[in-house]
Amino acid sequence: MQRSMFIAATGMEAQRLNIDVISNNLANVNTTGFKRSRADFQELMYQGLKSAGASSADGVTLPTGIQVGLGVKPAAVQKMFKQGDFVSTENPLDLVVEGKGFFQILTPEGEVAYTRAGAFKLDSEGNIVNSDGYAMEPSITIPANTLNITITTDGTVSVLQEGSTSPVEVGQIELAQFTNPGGLTSIGKNLFITNEASGEATAGTPNAEGFGTVNQGFLELSNVNVVEEMVNMIVSQRAYELSSKVVQTSDEMLALANNIKR
Repeated sequence: MQRSMFIAATGMEAQRLNIDVISNNLANVNTTGFKRSRADFQELMYQGLKSAGASSADGVTLPTGIQVGLGVKPAAVQKMFKQGDFVSTENPLDLVVEGKGFFQILTPEGEVAYTRAGAFKLDSEGNIVNSDGYAMEPSITIPANTLNITITTDGTVSVLQEGSTSPVEVGQIELAQFTNPGGLTSIGKNLFITNEASGEATAGTPNAEGFGTVNQGFLELSNVNVVEEMVNMIVSQRAYELSSKVVQTSDEMLALANNIKR
């Protein structure tokens, strides 16, 4: 019965983590480019009380054994990179990647980070930056006398300047992709960085083989499905309640055993 308490405790701890993951998904339901996370679990080791295939006292081989599981543990919290819905904004610096690929952002530490959030802006020097002022990589500068910005599906950035009738190309957006995007490390601010699990980034031009296209005037919404998350939350809550009920039942059984009179 003490073993059952410890097993149930692992179940409660696992569901607590699952609720943490679900709550973060729901908190970011309106975060541009956010990718939902999923908690994965695996069973703990088993305690063998009788081995299958062993010989009994009568010399007969036992067809099955006795193994008692010792609970559950978190195995991973994985980012799910399913594409979110698009919303039209008519803002020339709002961009989405339709298909595979990440925008590249240069952090103040000089490290390249990656994002699906394409809500870009201009800083005081005309550089295209994200909401935190981090510049797009490679950097693209929009001239001060620009009347109109055009970004094609292959990432070519052109501007129409005052006194001119023909657009001028001022830069080229590059995307990055990974062998295992689920292995990327989240650092907040809608940014990811590479590690050994994700592999190194492969940069390329939008609309090239293996890369998605860039669409101007749209934003990618969070891929969180509120109904799905609510259902997952209810299931997790019920699983937590059942594990706590096991603890209560084991305690009552121990109390009965302690109160047996001879």
